Amino acid sequence: MKIAIYGSNGTIGQRILQEALQRGHTLTAIVRDPSRISAPSANINLVAGDVLDPSSMAEEVKEHDVVISAIGPKLPNGDPQIVVKAAHSLLEGVARAGVKRLIVVGGAGSLEVAPGVQLVDTPQFPEAWKPVALAARDALNVFQTAQTTVDWTYLSPAALIEPGERTGQYRTGTDQLLVDEKGESRISAEDYAVALLDEVENPRHKRQRFTVAY
Repeated sequence: MKIAIYGSNGTIGQRILQEALQRGHTLTAIVRDPSRISAPSANINLVAGDVLDPSSMAEEVKEHDVVISAIGPKLPNGDPQIVVKAAHSLLEGVARAGVKRLIVVGGAGSLEVAPGVQLVDTPQFPEAWKPVALAARDALNVFQTAQTTVDWTYLSPAALIEPGERTGQYRTGTDQLLVDEKGESRISAEDYAVALLDEVENPRHKRQRFTVAY
């Protein structure tokens, strides 16, 4: 498949790029300044672009099968609202390009831990992470309420996602936080990328949010 990726320089984005590369897909990594980075493979086409500019996006992603967004704020001082702005821009730009599918790296804060109670609203949720989690929740709402031709998918990770081992194993859920037998909710960034590329290749959650964890 021909895949365009925004945010491929980030922790999760890099792993999505590598997973897609290993699976033999044709990749376009869209970055602000291609001169500042080098492609990790000759099979990756680096293109200059801005996820917040739907007009340029329409040109950058046309003729691709799917667009992946791993855009997020640069911590600790980045603007969390970039994910909300990107949601609006992606829906417009991808639609204008005539691309049908969009998959978005989302947040875990909006997952339910009890009926009507989301993770971000629990007392134990870290205060420092709330602005990012709340912005990600707002971005999800943009997708869920959009009148669009784009078949979007929003993939929420487990409560804890960090670099680790690629096992190829994971469980999926919908709007509830997944926990293991110890009550922990976690996934490696590598296995999150596996789950995302599995969704690219075998779509099961069109116009839905889903989540993955061990």
